[in-house]
Amino acid sequence: MAKNLLKRIAIAGGLAAMLAHSAYAAQQDVWLGTDSSQLSKGIYHTTLDTETGKLSESRLVAQMNGPGFLALHPNGKVLYAVGALNGQDVVAAYALAAADGKPGLKLMNSLPIGDGGAAHLAIDPTARTLITAQYGGGSVAAFSLNADGSLLARTELIKQQGGAKVVPGRQDGSHAHWAGFSPDNRYAFIPDLGLDKVVIYKVDAATAKLTPHGFGAVPPGGGPRHMKFHPNGKWIYVLNELDLSVSVFDYDAAAGRMTLKNTIPTVSKADLAKERFTSASEIHVHPSGKFVYSANRGHDTITAFAVDAASGDLSVISRTNVRGATPRNFSLDPAGKWLLAAGQDSHSLASFAVNQQTGELTYNRSVIHTPSPICVLFGGVANGSK
Repeated sequence: MAKNLLKRIAIAGGLAAMLAHSAYAAQQDVWLGTDSSQLSKGIYHTTLDTETGKLSESRLVAQMNGPGFLALHPNGKVLYAVGALNGQDVVAAYALAAADGKPGLKLMNSLPIGDGGAAHLAIDPTARTLITAQYGGGSVAAFSLNADGSLLARTELIKQQGGAKVVPGRQDGSHAHWAGFSPDNRYAFIPDLGLDKVVIYKVDAATAKLTPHGFGAVPPGGGPRHMKFHPNGKWIYVLNELDLSVSVFDYDAAAGRMTLKNTIPTVSKADLAKERFTSASEIHVHPSGKFVYSANRGHDTITAFAVDAASGDLSVISRTNVRGATPRNFSLDPAGKWLLAAGQDSHSLASFAVNQQTGELTYNRSVIHTPSPICVLFGGVANGSK
């Protein structure tokens, strides 16, 4: 009888453990970069329930001044941030480490950027090179990495020259705004709002060195801010901040060359005329490759586009209010099931369900308070759920 009782307890315990693990595995880590403000203290963390789309209360996990943009090491165990530590503009590496049973961050090391603060950063797929884009300095920097993901040394600081001078006060000089790599890791791309160009560099990831290679030009006065590749690697979508549009490029991977096809507005000029302030901020491609999404500050919406499967061209599906103010950033979860929109001025993060057939967004009625969010990053293995 005692043996049967112990067996039933063991079975019940095993079932409970399985159910707990299943529920735990449904929680997706979300890391939040923030703007410098009276409310924000650094990098915050929340979780997304991938079944319900509900968000947990956000928590401060690392103190840093204005850790605007974040990037994750390919191993999912190191997070990088650009911001200020001890009054110095740096790129910092944090190890993902649980604290009191909850995901947290532990500073590994940091290095000065050397040209003011960075607007964006990216790590190459081989985890040997990290690059940053400096909006104010008009430059791109490169850093080599150690095997454990910590920062080794700054290897490049390249000033980008010129200015389109189409939009007064915004294009008098270079304003590098985003950094990223081609799918084959041969080239780096730096959309420059001040130049009306996406500047392209050839990458030597092993040495973290960059060589100027060429550029792709957007329509005059567009002001390129961010860009993303289509999953097929053949098309590039560049979001133009100043005229709130998306430029579609064909991409020749062998030559590292991008060719402009067309440009489509994210919001009509008539609707923009009703706003005091307008500015495009972020763009993402759905993992399926069927949809593209972009954010419109001032209008405070997300525009959903359908992607033509043959040409890569875009057509507007819908525009959805973000249930917040000033959506400087948003992100799709890895499965493309949920979209999280960050309201910088409303200090909020809202969850939307993504219709997998139509691409339309539906507000999930889950919104949390979180200070000055301007970067939404999924992933990591701090809590062992990945």
